[in-house]
Amino acid sequence: MARPKQQLEMTEYKKMAIKRDLEMGVVMTVFRQKAERLTVQVIMETRQVAWTRTADKTDGVLDLFEIREVRPGRNSKDFERFKDGKDKHDENSCFTIFYGSLFVLNTLSLGADSVQEAQKWLTGLELLRQETLEAPTPVLIESWLRKQMYSVNQTKTHSISMKELKVLLASINYKPPSSRSLKDKFQEVGGKKDRLDFAQFHKLYNLIMFEQNEILDEFKRESCAFILGNTDKPEASAVLLHDFQRFLIYQQKESWASDLNQVRELMTTFIDDTMRKTNDPEFTVSEFLSFLFSKENSVWNEKFSEICNLDMNNPLSHYWINSSHNTYLTGDQLRSESSTEAYVRCLRLGCRCVELDCWEGPGEPIIYHGWTRTTRIKFEDVVKAINDHAFVTSEFPVILSIEEHCPVEQQRQMARIFRDVFGDKLLTEPVEEMAEQLPSPTQLRGKIILKVRPKSTSPYSAGSSFVRSSTPKSTEAVHRWPALRRRWVFVNLLVYLLVQHKKLSVEGGITRDLRKGQKQGDLEIWDPVDQRWNKHYCVISEDKLYYAEEYEEEEDDPRKFQDLHLSEPWFHGRLKEGRVMAERLIHDYCVENGGIDGTFLARPSDTYVKDFTLSFWRSGRVQHCRIRSGSEGPHTYFYLTPNLHFPSVYSLIQHYRENPLRCQDFELRLTGAVPQPDPHLQKGWFYSNLSRGQAEDYLLRIPRDGAFLIRQREGEPDSFAITFRGDGKVKHCRVQKEGNMYLLGTTTEFESLVDLVEYFRKKPLYRKIKLRYPVTPELVDHFSTEKDCAFLYEVKTYVEPNEIEPILPQSTVRAVYSYQAKNPDEHSFSKGALIHNVSKQSNGWWKGDYGGRLQLFFPSNFVEEVSNNTKPDVKGQDMEDNPLGELCKGVVDISKCNIQNLRSGKNGKPNVLTLQDVEQDSLQFDLAADSLEELFEWYQVGWNITQRAMNDKYYQERVIRQQEEVEKKAEVAMEMSDLVVYCQPLSKEKDRFDRYTYKQIRSFVENKMPGKSRTREFLCYNRKALSRVYPKGQRVESSNYDPYPLWALGCHMVALNFQTADKYTQLNSALFSQNGRTGYVLQPELMRDDGYEPQQERKKVKYDIVVRVIAARHLPKPGRSIASPFVEIELCGHDEEKFKTMVYRDNGLNPVWKSPADSAVFTVHEPELTFLRFVVNEEDMFSDPNFLAQATFPVKGIRSGYRSVPLKNGYSEDLELASLLVFINVQQSGKAEEELYSSSGQLKKKQAEVGGEPFLYDTHTNIQRAAPRQHNPLTREGSGGERTKEKKINNNKFYP
Repeated sequence: MARPKQQLEMTEYKKMAIKRDLEMGVVMTVFRQKAERLTVQVIMETRQVAWTRTADKTDGVLDLFEIREVRPGRNSKDFERFKDGKDKHDENSCFTIFYGSLFVLNTLSLGADSVQEAQKWLTGLELLRQETLEAPTPVLIESWLRKQMYSVNQTKTHSISMKELKVLLASINYKPPSSRSLKDKFQEVGGKKDRLDFAQFHKLYNLIMFEQNEILDEFKRESCAFILGNTDKPEASAVLLHDFQRFLIYQQKESWASDLNQVRELMTTFIDDTMRKTNDPEFTVSEFLSFLFSKENSVWNEKFSEICNLDMNNPLSHYWINSSHNTYLTGDQLRSESSTEAYVRCLRLGCRCVELDCWEGPGEPIIYHGWTRTTRIKFEDVVKAINDHAFVTSEFPVILSIEEHCPVEQQRQMARIFRDVFGDKLLTEPVEEMAEQLPSPTQLRGKIILKVRPKSTSPYSAGSSFVRSSTPKSTEAVHRWPALRRRWVFVNLLVYLLVQHKKLSVEGGITRDLRKGQKQGDLEIWDPVDQRWNKHYCVISEDKLYYAEEYEEEEDDPRKFQDLHLSEPWFHGRLKEGRVMAERLIHDYCVENGGIDGTFLARPSDTYVKDFTLSFWRSGRVQHCRIRSGSEGPHTYFYLTPNLHFPSVYSLIQHYRENPLRCQDFELRLTGAVPQPDPHLQKGWFYSNLSRGQAEDYLLRIPRDGAFLIRQREGEPDSFAITFRGDGKVKHCRVQKEGNMYLLGTTTEFESLVDLVEYFRKKPLYRKIKLRYPVTPELVDHFSTEKDCAFLYEVKTYVEPNEIEPILPQSTVRAVYSYQAKNPDEHSFSKGALIHNVSKQSNGWWKGDYGGRLQLFFPSNFVEEVSNNTKPDVKGQDMEDNPLGELCKGVVDISKCNIQNLRSGKNGKPNVLTLQDVEQDSLQFDLAADSLEELFEWYQVGWNITQRAMNDKYYQERVIRQQEEVEKKAEVAMEMSDLVVYCQPLSKEKDRFDRYTYKQIRSFVENKMPGKSRTREFLCYNRKALSRVYPKGQRVESSNYDPYPLWALGCHMVALNFQTADKYTQLNSALFSQNGRTGYVLQPELMRDDGYEPQQERKKVKYDIVVRVIAARHLPKPGRSIASPFVEIELCGHDEEKFKTMVYRDNGLNPVWKSPADSAVFTVHEPELTFLRFVVNEEDMFSDPNFLAQATFPVKGIRSGYRSVPLKNGYSEDLELASLLVFINVQQSGKAEEELYSSSGQLKKKQAEVGGEPFLYDTHTNIQRAAPRQHNPLTREGSGGERTKEKKINNNKFYP
């Protein structure tokens, strides 16, 4: 975000005054579900914006570093709810803060009491946001520590208790070795009366961060003795000014470090004691390590992030251009929300080519993904959003890729809107009339370019320039004009008929497009497991019914909130002795925990069927209140007093926990809840006497992933197991009760089994599977008697996407490194070898079959798990033909069914469509729609499939061909055509490159690129004219393809789904992080040369890179558990290579991978288009990887030395303080400083010989020494001996 001119001109005094006012806070109107008057202020200590209702209660906070935009005016959805005129805030007194780290941002919309107040906040927030981004790491650590302390400190005393500390450490991903060790540290920092002030808390943080002295081993070698001296006491060691300077010069290769003043200034930044900030500063060990982990020591060379204006003067065809696909979407391509904010987000992320799918709307054009359930937005709103945000991040041109589906009249509207809104920004004339190449980004600065199919008034070949005039100029054209006119009249007639056909096919919200499928829309499908109707998006295509996952319940659906109380600890269900039992439970709880007024529970009323009873403790005794119920139409409400109604029991209780209950005799607020005694005993999914075998038998009867039960383990009263179905198999998870908590795995705690189940109903327990279907005795009985009903979901009538995959050999792995056996019972194999039937041992050595030798040992971290690629990719082919892609939940082959319309209804629906298997009458699939008319349309299509003859199929194919031909010839409004200057799409013969002009652009779907035989021609074309690539239609879930092969072909606009956080958008973000994030990156000179031979260049090794992961800090926390992280290093480019570290158990705050650790060795052939990617995953209880963080860098900007790797989330947004510490050595191949290496293998060998350590000066002797040779941790003892060394080091599974 560019810094406003007004801010640059502001005096320091003015800045201080604004910040002081923001810290004091002011009452504003906060626009959310309702408009509320709240106090809004900036908390400087924690660098947060807070909004509060009362002095002791904070409603919410947002971090300054997460602010992406502060937008003036009433320009957010929040304000749309208040257009009734009741809100009197002026446009200029309102503003919105957009914040967050995901693609869809959160908003805080505010209304100030004056325009001046609003302007002050707009200026001040941008000032503080910029200061936060530029703040040095020690300042950020201090504000982060204060934020953490205040988050758990309920007393607002600026101190923290031991109890609060334990909660805090778990929340920041740390598990203390023992309670005793934590108490010792508490005492060591001077904790008094069971509390720590902030200074003591800061010391405790430092103790914890550096308690693992293994990290210091890197700098205890003789070559690094100047850092730690000859003592094992880090606190007694120091790094002196000149020592640190030598470290920067010789180890980090920092040329600027020759200036001692700059070194002194850097050290002063990291010294937290002002008394030591002298002209001769010295680091403590902790300060030195803080520097190593900091952003100031980043592995990325920031000079490559700066804009190079000299590089912006080439033709557009010499650049990679940051491009988005279906920019309007915020999620999948089927039913997600379309939003103008998606355009804003992409443009502010540096995107320079956005897509507009334009369709005919009611009176004006609209934008959405045609033939789907994605929401629709106004074309004009999108254009205005683009105009406002196009040049905020980059001043260089924006290309609008228009997919035109509008009739001519609305195209004219579009052209008018473009001209009116964009004004002079819209490019309507060539930059140079006589040019022979495209203009440069500099020449097009601040311009918006349209890419849309131009109107062709000439039958000439597509390679020629189109004629702008509407009247023929030549004599030949005059003679041909009547024929042309007759032809266009005929085409227009066909277009008109086609449009009318489309209009008639849109009825009841169901659309028809023969190319997309015979029918699409929403249907309700009866689920015999859930015993309920679920709404699905369905498509009939190729005689099959495909349906997606069921829709989530709408946010405003009152049914969603009716039963919320059932999972709350304060709700006790129906008690056997009713009122007497309630009084006994409250009395006993208060006696044990101290009787606090307001301690309560709720239960169903003993007298009134639909009502409830609230029982609570007051003045030493239990009292009871009746929660009455009533109804208004279909909605039920609950109340204690007639003048205050609530939609649910849950919302009523929550209200009286925050606000006092007022009666004539007393005023009381509900406080602590009386928990249920073993609430799981009342749940149908709990079994106290069920064996593992019986549990598996029960689950095998229920044909659903997500079916589950919990059982008490035999003979172990405090041990339980979750038995559930996942990926079609029955799996078990152990739950151990420790004290009052239930422990899943090693770190995930729950207060009860009910709490555990409720949590994993919302969050995946295993891969993407949630606990969805409780296996109750009634459900087991139901499926035991109705076997066919279960069978329906197991045979070919219903196909789970994961069942399409062929059966694999048990646990196949692929070697990522070669290995030579050291003992007779080990495998020898080369890189790429497949080892089958793998048995995973617990000592880091696995067994498997390879080369005809069965079940021999091999090291587990030399391989990665893979699927079996030796069989046909059945799933891949099926997904290719599946109109719903990865979103498909199931498929029914209609051609193998009879279709029945049950007018008598079924399962509560008045009209039901039933698909009945031809071979087995008992197999049925029940469907329902919102109306009888809609259901009849589906019935017609289904009936036609079952009855259709071959000539019908031929007729359908003929209609499709005719429709495609008509649409290709559809008329384009002259007003739109006149706006096309440079990006003139070519639709025919796109892979022929014998004739073209530089003004053309050719678009290709990812899997229909020009063949390899045309690579040379395509590269030549891309040097002169533009090309765009976009995802195939089967990527319904908005997944992305690998952009590298297309960048390597010189393709300029490789369009990706920005809303999807995956490896390929991260590579895209890395590429365009260069050149000032302008969205334009100049292709290397080599590629721009006509003699470029990519295959020859890829044989030349340009760089060798050695990387070793040392440690990590502040990793994100995965759900409720503490992370068990491992790091994957990947070289992405022409050759993809991977390396994985071991798993570090139960520590996401400061894990250290013990030395000696293996180094990854990579060879780089194309440094301009090769990326080094760090991915931090955590291994869950099923040994599956879960993504935590990543960092991706173009290889050419990587710095050598001991470096910090600042980590980002999946959307490439910075994670607060999260980083890796790595040793990295980048050497130009054939020009190493110390020695010439002819291959990466010799480099790796040399690295092993010297322990992977470069040379360093010893401060005390000024002698260069090589580090001692390291012991190889992978060496096993003789086959008869025990593998003790390997058990210690290699005891983890790795990410497949």
